[in-house]
Amino acid sequence: MVYTLSYQIYKYEHGLSAAEQRAADVRSGEAAAALRDLRLRLGRACRPGRRVRPARGADAMTASVRVPSSAR
Repeated sequence: MVYTLSYQIYKYEHGLSAAEQRAADVRSGEAAAALRDLRLRLGRACRPGRRVRPARGADAMTASVRVPSSAR
């Protein structure tokens, strides 16, 4: 909602009614929950090393591979 400047000043000086305060509290709670969910989703998406799971037996396959040493 868009309020005129004079109405905003009046509300600032006189405060909100109980119903208006409850509505503002509900809106701020919803916004906080949405931001928390967004932060968690972004955190999961940006977490390094969690995107690809190794295939089964990957450790056994890499353990049997020999890399020739260049120092020989």
